[in-house]
Amino acid sequence: MSATASATHAPWSLDRVLLWTCVAIPMAGLALFFLFPLATVAWRSLVEKDGGIGLGNYAEVFATRGILTATANSLTMSTATTVVSLLLGFAIAYGLDRSRMRGKAYVKLALVLPLLAPSLVQGLGLIFILGRNGLVHRWTGWEFDIYGFWGLLISNVFYALPQAVLILQAALRNTDARYYDAAEVMGASSTRQFFDITLPNCKFGLLSAAFVVFVITITDFGNAAVIGGNYKVLATEIYSQVSGQMNFGMGSVVGILLLLPSLISVQIERVASQRQFGAASPSGLRVTPQPARGRDRAFTAGVLLCTSAIVATVGTVVFASFMRLWPYRMEWTLKHYDITVSGGYAPLWTSLYLSLAAASGGVLLLFFLTFGVCRIPRAWAKLVYLVSVLPVGVPGLVLGLSYIFAFNSPATPLYALYGSAALIALCNFYHYHTQGFLTMMTGMRAVPQALEEAVSCLGGGTWQVLRDAVLPQIAPTVLGVFFFLFMRSMVTLSAVIFLVTPSVSVAPVSVLRLDEAGFVSQAAAYSTLIMLVVGGSLLAMRALIALAARRRK
Repeated sequence: MSATASATHAPWSLDRVLLWTCVAIPMAGLALFFLFPLATVAWRSLVEKDGGIGLGNYAEVFATRGILTATANSLTMSTATTVVSLLLGFAIAYGLDRSRMRGKAYVKLALVLPLLAPSLVQGLGLIFILGRNGLVHRWTGWEFDIYGFWGLLISNVFYALPQAVLILQAALRNTDARYYDAAEVMGASSTRQFFDITLPNCKFGLLSAAFVVFVITITDFGNAAVIGGNYKVLATEIYSQVSGQMNFGMGSVVGILLLLPSLISVQIERVASQRQFGAASPSGLRVTPQPARGRDRAFTAGVLLCTSAIVATVGTVVFASFMRLWPYRMEWTLKHYDITVSGGYAPLWTSLYLSLAAASGGVLLLFFLTFGVCRIPRAWAKLVYLVSVLPVGVPGLVLGLSYIFAFNSPATPLYALYGSAALIALCNFYHYHTQGFLTMMTGMRAVPQALEEAVSCLGGGTWQVLRDAVLPQIAPTVLGVFFFLFMRSMVTLSAVIFLVTPSVSVAPVSVLRLDEAGFVSQAAAYSTLIMLVVGGSLLAMRALIALAARRRK
């Protein structure tokens, strides 16, 4: 037993105090900046206009036709996006993992592009191509009504597709090749193998991907605001009630309505993910696809066509940012990058230092939290783990709304945070807390126990174990979590739309404001700069992780 573990039996030892401090401080942050705001939303939904407590807000919501329509639209849109994303996602994942199609590197790059920009970029790109003043209309005269259901569906699919592909590709990789060898011996055809082996082994991966896409779609605000038109959804309805009509009671009820399907979906996804990936055999053999000319050509054509549509949509936004007057004067210019409205470039610099703050503070909290969770008694560790993964079920829009209710009261000391850049950084971190926590836990559990025991045998306590044994081994994971938090903070829109002020704004909100004001080319320029920053960060992360891996060897 290591000195760290044995320290847990010494009631008031310094090591024990240090260990519990590692857990207590991050948990206090979760209580203050996650649990408390959510409780405030639930309470505010019960506070009626006359100050009384009851279900009047809920009755008003269910009697309001517009909100009921938005609810039905959200469910319809999320279901349609999920179905299309699963079909396309499975085809792409299958092509990448089970065929020798050409252009796999291009496909992987294409799937990264939607993750580099705010969600509204997909909608913006479709408008540039198929809108009333789009490229297609200019060249052909054809008119497309891209605003509304179909435009929102396409942009949502482009935004959610990378998530579906990643999950489904992981599911396909977990299928043991020996199943197919046995089927070959028994004379089963490739079609029979697909329906009897591939699909059954991917069923939980399909379920997991379905609910991830569903949650992403039902909670997204960016695409709905840009290309949704008159097709109202719950996300835009919350924004309308709170920011437009200052109806906080109804806004909180709509937030609860948005929260419920997300929580249910996340729980189902969690169970499905555990079934799919928890049951995978570590001794299983990877399937090695054999050459098949017809199949490989079909996947090459189909997958490249699908992913090229994503590249074209995002690429058009970049291209349009350099055109003088899209699509009428296709002359190269940098004038759209001379942005003086919507705060100019101040929101971009704000996003940079807020993202750095969220990533730096977040990675420290997660590092110490996971270090402590792996070493405290099992019963306490289970409770801490449960609370730490709760944020994944809360949509960013609801979390941002909860911050208004929690921190906009002059009667509390927390009021000092309201309208500050620090509150936006905190919201960004706790929005992605679960993903960072789970990633850090994976790295922490991979630290060899022998290293900790070696440090302990040399007389090292908790701090020495953490510094000399844990940190060098987990450094690549720490870097990965840091850049993940940074990149997501740079592109998050839904979680911070309620928290920006005239003096403190962020880059994704500036893109939205520019688009709403009709400065679409400047919105494209701003989006391009965001993508450059996030893409550069991704390259830096890969380079630093590779360097850390070389040093470990």
